[in-house]
This record gives sequence, C-alpha cells and structure tokens, in this order.
Amino acid sequence: MSVKYTPVQWNTSKWVYDAVMLAGIALFLWLFISVAPGALNHEFPVNPPIANARAFGACAFVMLTVILCIGPLARLDRRFLPLLYNRRHFGVMTAAVAMTHAYFVLGWYFAFFRGAERWETVLFANTSYGQVLGFPFEALGIFALLCLLILAATSHDFWLKFLTPPVWKAIHFLIYPAYVAVVGHVALGAFQSRGNETMAAIFSAGALVVAGLHIAAAWKERRVDPHAAGTDWVKVGNASDIAEGRAIIARLPDGKRVAVFRHEGQLSAISNACAHQNGPLGEGRIIDCIVTCPWHGFQYDVRTGRSPAPFTEKVPTYRLRLEQDEVFVDPVPNAPGTPVEPVQATQEAMP
Repeated sequence: MSVKYTPVQWNTSKWVYDAVMLAGIALFLWLFISVAPGALNHEFPVNPPIANARAFGACAFVMLTVILCIGPLARLDRRFLPLLYNRRHFGVMTAAVAMTHAYFVLGWYFAFFRGAERWETVLFANTSYGQVLGFPFEALGIFALLCLLILAATSHDFWLKFLTPPVWKAIHFLIYPAYVAVVGHVALGAFQSRGNETMAAIFSAGALVVAGLHIAAAWKERRVDPHAAGTDWVKVGNASDIAEGRAIIARLPDGKRVAVFRHEGQLSAISNACAHQNGPLGEGRIIDCIVTCPWHGFQYDVRTGRSPAPFTEKVPTYRLRLEQDEVFVDPVPNAPGTPVEPVQATQEAMP
C-alpha cells in the first residue's frame, strides 16, 4: 500500500514465487533444447541460435498462456488466488524471455541480410501483406513484443498511481491483442515451415484452454452477479443471503459493482473495485470491520471506504436501506472515503 514509495515491496512469498518461476523457465529451456528435440521436430541439425530462438519463443508463449489462465482460474476457484498475487512479476519475466527470443531471431535474420540494419532485416524479409498464408508473421511478433514491453514498463505501482487505475487497467488489456498476435505469429510462422504435429497440438491446446477458462469465468459471474434494476433505490439481494463476514456483489444500472457486507449483524456497502487494481473487494473477508482485497492485500473499512492509517487509499461508499429481508442500495455513490452509518439487520434478515 502507498504510505511511502518503495521500488519493489519484496517479501518471502515474492522471493519464493520468483525463484520457482526462474527454475521453471530454466527447466523448460533445458527440456526443449536438450531432452526432447525429436518430439519437437529437432531431428534435423539446427544451429544454436535457431534452437535458442525456438526455445525462448516457445517458453514465452507458454508463460503468456499461464498468465492469461491465472485470472479466470482465480475467479473460478479461490485456491488459485496466491498465483494472482504476484502476477506482475510473471509478466515482466515473460517480456524478458520474449526479448531474448527476439535477440536470437534478429541474429539469425542478420546472418542472411548482411549490410542492413538488424531490425530492417526482419521487416523487409517478407512483405506479402496482401495474403493470409505467407502473411509476414514477423510483424505480428513485433507487435506482441511491443505490447509486452509496454506492460512490463508500466507494471510498477508508480504508473498505476500516475495513470489512475482505470487508465492503467485499459493499457494492460493489451495483453489480449498481444496473445492473439502471438497465436498468429506462431500459426503463420513456425507451423507453416515445419509442420510439427506435436507442437501444433500443444500450441492449440494452450490457446483453447485460455479461451475456455475465460468463457467459464464469465459464465460463473453472470450467474452469481445479479443486475440491479431501476435508477432510484435498487434491490441488490436479500440480507439473509449474506453470510457473516462476507458480501454479496451486484451490478448497478450504471454498470459499476457494489459489494454489500455483513459484519456483526450490520450491513455496509462499498464499491467492489479496489483502488489499487480494481480487485474484487466483495470476495474478501471482513476482520474488525476491515475487508482485505483478495488480489493484493489492500484493506478498507467497510463503514468509511478508507484504508486503515497510515495508508491513504479510498473507495466510494453507498447508502443502504433494508425492507424486511430485502436490501436496497442508492445507486449514486458517495465520494471515496465518505462514512456511512451501517444498517442493522433485523431478526428476519439473519442468515
């Protein structure tokens, strides 16, 4: 949290996370280059730069696939939340691996087109932009690499604070067009030239898993995230459905989500979007009136929308009204950090 500037807030879990990730990268590269060349169509001799380029390219694709699976997995099953906690480290490392892939590719192209600049050799090696098969897959790779570098460069909390969470979030949606570009880069590049069924099957399965998990997570949220109707006070659910220390989440008519919490028999409502990265506060648990964001641990008092001192983050609060067991929310949010008196749940509104 942002009480003072710290370049990277290292802790034991982050060291372990990064160590495991680096070990996984090293193992993947070793397997790709040394152990399974036959299965990966390396039965014909290839020079070290080509083998390295293929290994780092495949590793970057697998890492990007894992990154895109973490989000929906955490939405489908809370046991995956620890993976989400340090996902930005994963992204920065993926950009570094992809950059290494580009370095080896540039060296290979430069060996054929001596006399030209390295980047030029990639750009004019294939200019058939008017056809599908044979399309310059290099351009797709360059686009994906630029996206990954932008995401890595803006991953620090400084940029999150400077750009504001909505802008930062919009920028980081670049990971989706980057992944689509990588799919096109591999499908129009390596697959067309090598015809490797093993790699094609692994690659296709990864892309299908990403698509399937996102569809499943969206379907789950659609089922459990009711839309509140109306522009006046809107019903968001029943108080008896809210477990002690937990919340229900509802989408308001303006599209924003509100989280209604129960703590010691009283109901309070705040924005469901954490001020840090729009994490789902409604999926957090209350301890002493404080809810902890399940994504990165930012905390807020559900009665005020404010982080406990000395932290300064704030989220909007909402007014509540209880009619027997039915909970109604004023859809107009209060300014972030505005205290709102909790509503006492009646006996019939007890779970």
